[in-house]
Amino acid sequence: MANRTSTQNLRKRVRYHYRGNAAGSTLRLTLGCLLGLELRRVGSGKRMTFGKAGEATVSQWMADNARVCWIEQSEPWDLESQLISQLDLPLNLDQNRHNAFHSRLKEVRAHARLRARELPISS
Repeated sequence: MANRTSTQNLRKRVRYHYRGNAAGSTLRLTLGCLLGLELRRVGSGKRMTFGKAGEATVSQWMADNARVCWIEQSEPWDLESQLISQLDLPLNLDQNRHNAFHSRLKEVRAHARLRARELPISS
């Protein structure tokens, strides 16, 4: 697998998942879609979020239910591939087509994006 080095450190990436929005966090996008929140186009119309209230709902759900832990690894992309192939990680789409929930999750997210494109741009 190719080295997909992030330009952000782990702290910044985790913080964005917890404090950011669906436009920049696939985790937040997935959780909001599964929670049944309405995805909306914002700003220029290219970005999609769940709006202030919806993003607050995702943040609260994560505060109540999500936990983060890590281990140091010199080549984390190798460990990531191993873990995704060996564990049941239904919310992970990347490298995870073998998961039984993969196609359903892709469908839910695609439907949310399609619906957002049909709605007017939110302020």
